Amino acid sequence: MFDTLAERLNTVFKRLKGYGRLSEENIGEALREVRLALLEADVHFRVVKELLDRIRARAIGQEVMESLTPGQQVVKIVHEELVGLLGGKAAGIDLAGRQPAVLMLVGLQGSGKTTTAAKLARWLRSKGRRPYLVPADLHRPAAIEQLKTLGRQISIPVHPTEPGSTPLDVVRQGVSRAALEHLDTVIVDTAGRLHVDEGLMAELAGLKEAVSPQEILLVVDAMTGQEAVTIAQKFEADLGLTGFILTKLEGDARGGAALSIQHVVGKAIKFVGVGEKLDALEAFRPEGVANRILGMGDVLSLVEKVQQTVDQKKAMELQEKLRGDSFNLDDFKEQLQQIRKLGSLDQILSMIPGFSKMKQIKGLVPDEKELVRIEAIINSMTRQERRDHTIINAARRRRIASGSGTSVQDVNKLLKNYTEMNKMLKKMKQGKFRGLSRGLMPFS
Repeated sequence: MFDTLAERLNTVFKRLKGYGRLSEENIGEALREVRLALLEADVHFRVVKELLDRIRARAIGQEVMESLTPGQQVVKIVHEELVGLLGGKAAGIDLAGRQPAVLMLVGLQGSGKTTTAAKLARWLRSKGRRPYLVPADLHRPAAIEQLKTLGRQISIPVHPTEPGSTPLDVVRQGVSRAALEHLDTVIVDTAGRLHVDEGLMAELAGLKEAVSPQEILLVVDAMTGQEAVTIAQKFEADLGLTGFILTKLEGDARGGAALSIQHVVGKAIKFVGVGEKLDALEAFRPEGVANRILGMGDVLSLVEKVQQTVDQKKAMELQEKLRGDSFNLDDFKEQLQQIRKLGSLDQILSMIPGFSKMKQIKGLVPDEKELVRIEAIINSMTRQERRDHTIINAARRRRIASGSGTSVQDVNKLLKNYTEMNKMLKKMKQGKFRGLSRGLMPFS
């Protein structure tokens, strides 16, 4: 996400850092390029103007002109202004007051409301809540079945709808049922349309009046850019919103919606969807997003993702194996599968500071296909071979290569890297191992 914008901005800042001293002319030239980069990223023109006015006012002040590292000071200012533009600090979700708390998801058809409802339910459960999904989209025939299917996948109950019910009936009954079953959070998946119309808004206003939700969250496709801002303004004017969930952010290389919507509409982005899987929902952190845009990573989001995804019991078992020198290829395959649960390598590594520079060095960042190849090779080994790689002779290597659809050279590379990793782990034996193995990168 934000790749195009991040690359453009980093090129500008690299040039700025090359100057020993900065003049107003240098700064003006850099900000013109920043302006073009933001407009090409489909950031709202008014947002661009206000942002650059604030950056310019600070950049030609004392903190830059009299600094020993003026280029770095400009980057610091841009970072702080981006964080402010995105809301300053993370806006939590409101679950206080009357229980069960009611969260109403609204938006246009195709924005990803139903999938987001399931993702949000899963996220809330990871925080200790007991969510209940209520399908109030009775206009789209497949919406109810889709939510039921998603609910089964994540083992979260979905309210049954009776034939002939209205959306209002379903929501009222859903809230009552949740209270009876001691479920503390109701997530309402409402109907959408291809465009904003009076019928849709009247239906949503009726639901709002009936159940007084703590949150009315607009689910909006980040890839629609400035159109997302226009949609948000209409929903805010007609319905009143408490915040946004941006979907498909992982496919948005530009970032215009994320950088515009909060500033223009005045309501916080609370979550972002970063993939199709049901665990691909992140709490929105302004500082983390600003860090990613400027190539500084987002370690807090990575830590949260690992905590939610990694099996803690298996992590402890791995720790014991590492201490006892019994880490084998079966264990490595298991760790590989845990890594892949976190998302694409690009997503994971983009949260690590300095990744933008690593990407420019050919061969340094692992290829996603390489992980698939490694797993195929290990799957082609016998149980005995996975537990004791030293028995794998030339004939066995040929058999493993044939069975995995790879070459003998690929098998040799895996075994060589695995041997090197084991040597490294022995040297690190006195250290503390927490969670994922630090020895995965030698396989890149």
